[in-house]
Amino acid sequence: MSVALRNAQRSVLVRRAPLRRAVCALREALGASRFDVGLVCAGNGLMRRLNGAYRQCPEPTDVLSFPLHRVAAGELPRPRCQDEYNLGDIFLGVEYIHQQCRDTGEDFDSVLVVSPTADSGSPGSVFRGRTARGCPPGTGERLPLS
Repeated sequence: MSVALRNAQRSVLVRRAPLRRAVCALREALGASRFDVGLVCAGNGLMRRLNGAYRQCPEPTDVLSFPLHRVAAGELPRPRCQDEYNLGDIFLGVEYIHQQCRDTGEDFDSVLVVSPTADSGSPGSVFRGRTARGCPPGTGERLPLS
């Protein structure tokens, strides 16, 4: 299936091809290559609004994920029809991540690499990054994109 990758910000140069390849490799490693996933590279403004709306923490953050299905950690969804072969949407706060990399001296492009060893049921949680401090855990709600 597909990876829908959208760059919704202009502050940071994002190398989309390596990011798409990494997400495809992650889906393969997780046994989820039959599923679609949406990936949005977002700026601080959008991440602040989403984090405030869905986690009651109006601060920018590194990753927010909005799974389509509710499953236990390590499980894949069991779709009943073709339209349900979708993992959901992942928002990468690339402006936030870029600032963190500048502060720590890390290479931004290598920080956007995914790790298939994370033991979580949410595809967004396997992205390496840092979360905003003092915010409650995510609700796991699906984000309406319309």
